[in-house]
Amino acid sequence: MQTILLMTHICGAVLGLISGYTAMLFRKGSGLHNAAGTVFFASMMGMNIGAGFVAAYYRPNSGNSMVSMLTLYLVLTAWWTARHREARTGLFDYATSFFIVIVAFGALWFGFEAAGSKTGSLDHIPTAAYFIFGTIALLHVIGDVRMLARGGVAGTRRIARHLSRMCVALLITTLSLYPGQAKLFSPAVKQSPFIFAPHIFLLASLIYWRIRMRNRKRQQPEPALSAAYEQAIAA
Repeated sequence: MQTILLMTHICGAVLGLISGYTAMLFRKGSGLHNAAGTVFFASMMGMNIGAGFVAAYYRPNSGNSMVSMLTLYLVLTAWWTARHREARTGLFDYATSFFIVIVAFGALWFGFEAAGSKTGSLDHIPTAAYFIFGTIALLHVIGDVRMLARGGVAGTRRIARHLSRMCVALLITTLSLYPGQAKLFSPAVKQSPFIFAPHIFLLASLIYWRIRMRNRKRQQPEPALSAAYEQAIAA
């Protein structure tokens, strides 16, 4: 079973990285973009479920459990946002919001444990990593609270919510590959000035889409959003 879970995790990670970056390159709303997005969602689910079980039962690791749960939350809520265009909330929204609260405070708790240890780490993961991912989770808690208070999201807010969560999930997966698995890379690759190009590309894309959606919201009311932008996050 452990071998099956590990293979599910590895295959899901590889397919997730390929399909995730492919989806970003295709025109939003196109058939190829939607197909790549579907593969990304399915592969990321497999990757995180496999990683979560391994980190919880076979190779206990607080950091890996935390990251897998955070990424799982991001992918699930991004997919759910893409599927529901109308502004409403339901049991799923409250359940995932409660889930990310647990992840956020769990990560911060582990961070304090790591900070108080002699090595400054917990399960071979440094204190800073726990606080960074805990902060990311806490920011999404705030976003969920605002979403629930509004009664849901629609229009530009919905698009921004979907795109930002997909980008962050893909960035975490990319970080898990490098520097997370730096041992798999040769010294020449690790010394390359382009080793962090994918990370920079994702951060730039995230900032670009957030600014673009914010500007579009100011320019016209949400009901007047073009069909092209509504199709941009169709699964």
